[in-house]
Amino acid sequence: MGEKLDKVLGRLTFRRALTRWKRAADAAGTADLSNVRTLRGQARQIRRQIDRFLHVADGRLARPAVGSSAIRKPPMSDWAWRPEIWCGPISPSGIAGVENRAIFGSETTVFHDCGTRELTLRQVRNGRATDLAPYGLRMDVFRFDGSFLSLVIDLPDDAVRGLRLTHIIRLDAAVETERPLEIFARLNIKHGPNSEQIVRELPLGSDEVMVEFDLAYTRMNEKRVERAWIDLIFEGPDMNQIVLRDVTMSRRPRAEI
Repeated sequence: MGEKLDKVLGRLTFRRALTRWKRAADAAGTADLSNVRTLRGQARQIRRQIDRFLHVADGRLARPAVGSSAIRKPPMSDWAWRPEIWCGPISPSGIAGVENRAIFGSETTVFHDCGTRELTLRQVRNGRATDLAPYGLRMDVFRFDGSFLSLVIDLPDDAVRGLRLTHIIRLDAAVETERPLEIFARLNIKHGPNSEQIVRELPLGSDEVMVEFDLAYTRMNEKRVERAWIDLIFEGPDMNQIVLRDVTMSRRPRAEI
């Protein structure tokens, strides 16, 4: 009851204040100057608080909503997906001194052979106007004495259900780096006792990049597909900060000619 009353009183107070300032604005051209001076001082005090509120509110509301499912995907796609790290908060939200085979969330595993382990992972909140993903993943790599660093992301069952050699699988990513480096994406598909691999280099040079994997160039046995995963491989990552603002996957059938 008290909460409803507060809401009613709040609406009435707002309407009275709005009406008062509307009248003041209408009369500003003819009102007594001493009265205008007083109202101007009050208006400036109110405006400072309103500007503070709008700055914070616009920043929060401009962020992608947690759980957003908006994904850029090509026409005719029959499957599209964003891993959990880029969808919503995970726990823990960060790892320092990341060990080989460290699990981050329920879908991602970190592989490396670095002895010093000067590597941290942290989930960050996206806030750019162009971001579709609510969250991003930041990797801070300091001294790196290993030969490889990769993120392995397990694809869901829907990714391989009904998978055919006529499919093209696409990876879209939004990437920021402090220093240039090479990033490769490797699609792995397990079918029976065998696995197929396709490697593509991400064409860095812009914030948003894309690579495609055409399954027609594999020997995948359509009847025995069990699971799939993607490796993001970082070459020469030492002394760098890498932010993956978004990672999405989709698939579509190849156009018949």
